[in-house]
Amino acid sequence: MQPRNMSMSGVVDLAAVKAAGEAKQKAEKARAEAARTGGAPAPARLVFDVDEAGFQQDVLQRSTEVPVVIDFWAEWCEPCKQLGPLLERLAGEYAGRFVLAKIDVDANQMLFQQFGVQGIPAVFAVIAGQPVPLFQGAAPEAQIRQVLDQLIQAAEQQFGIVGTAVEGDAAAGEAEQPAAPEPPASPYDTALAAAHEALDAGDLGGAVQAYRNLLSDDPANSEAKLGLAQAELLQRVQGVDAQTVRKAAADNPGDVSTQIAAADLDLVGGHVEDAFGRLVETVRKTVGEDREKARVHLLGLFDVIGGEDPRVVTARSALARVLF
Repeated sequence: MQPRNMSMSGVVDLAAVKAAGEAKQKAEKARAEAARTGGAPAPARLVFDVDEAGFQQDVLQRSTEVPVVIDFWAEWCEPCKQLGPLLERLAGEYAGRFVLAKIDVDANQMLFQQFGVQGIPAVFAVIAGQPVPLFQGAAPEAQIRQVLDQLIQAAEQQFGIVGTAVEGDAAAGEAEQPAAPEPPASPYDTALAAAHEALDAGDLGGAVQAYRNLLSDDPANSEAKLGLAQAELLQRVQGVDAQTVRKAAADNPGDVSTQIAAADLDLVGGHVEDAFGRLVETVRKTVGEDREKARVHLLGLFDVIGGEDPRVVTARSALARVLF
């Protein structure tokens, strides 16, 4: 089977905004450490087994520092015996730009079900806590390398995550050298951290205001724009009866307000393409103020996901076609 195109999937995780900010800082430190030590992770630490008990720490937490590729396998699976060693070899060759977590599906049925795995071998990744489906089946090495390169590029460009962790003997040598002093946090970093903390605490009003204050002083701050868009989305859906909204949208396909409300629920539920498609179709069917209202809201949803996401790129093209 050919590898599927990489795409973020699952519920929109607003905690990833904070994780991305922290990851960017860690990535800068990692680059400096790699340049200073010239070290790389010991191969034994690049590949490890994961179970349900250790998933939070071994995969989710680690994914804020390095892309984690997950190999779902089983002892009875013959293609797994071909793919597994190949992935392990590539983990060594990529020298810490990603790590490989191996999950035995027979012993970890809950993880198997949570990822929606249809068959094995199946390969996923996690970046900053976000699941990324990669491919299913024993794909050719050249295509696997291409997918891994795309994964690493997405981790760096979208989250600032660069896997350069040092383990083993290199880590021991690292401990002998004094740690470089951390640069003082800028006022913008402090304000951004406060906004993230408000978001984590569920203080949506406080988070929105904090992001707006930051953007008034630093309008080009892309992380603040993303945080504001996501906090405002959560505000809009807070306390909403999803069943009522979806029924109203189904009964009134031409009503812009109900379609917008349903699109918000689609996005929060992780149905990104559905949310975008719903509003593109609404723009196509409407005119005047209604069309402009739907268009502007769709642009706001693009900000929630991020302009470089391929789903946003596709939806922008679709929007352009219906407008022009």
